Amino acid sequence: MDARVNIYSDPWNPELPTSTWSGDGRPQQKVNWIEKGVVKNLYSSRYWAQKTGIKAIPYPGGAIMQGGTKSLEELIKGTEKGILVTRLWYIRTVDPQTLLLTGLTRDGTFYIENGEIKFPVKNFRFNESPIIMLNNLDEIGIAERTVSAESEANYLLPPLRIRDFTFTSLSDAV
Repeated sequence: MDARVNIYSDPWNPELPTSTWSGDGRPQQKVNWIEKGVVKNLYSSRYWAQKTGIKAIPYPGGAIMQGGTKSLEELIKGTEKGILVTRLWYIRTVDPQTLLLTGLTRDGTFYIENGEIKFPVKNFRFNESPIIMLNNLDEIGIAERTVSAESEANYLLPPLRIRDFTFTSLSDAV
């Protein structure tokens, strides 16, 4: 991935405190998942860790992606033509080997031209791998706290300006 991608979990982070214990009773700790665009750790059950000889790492209670220095407004101002997506939902795996996901935009999708939001647009379906997406980073904004509507998990994530994101069709979803 892009060398600016750094993703970690830390149950003691004051901006995103999470449980210090995993759902299966293992203690949580700070884990660097991706450093400078390179995967450093993966979740592993106790069973798989014992079978393969790797370290057992519990699934994190939240995730933090280091952000940049620009606000969302600055990212929009720097966009010649693009789509502002404020929320995604109904995200499902299409191909687990490539991490290809599909999902829909929801609750606010807008057309940007010459650094200004011009008008709302219909929702889109997308097919994209986060690996490809994180290789196509143009800009990274300031990280902010967000909650997944589907899983209720907490995240500290920056807004991203991404080149060549794959929208596949329009959706009548509201």
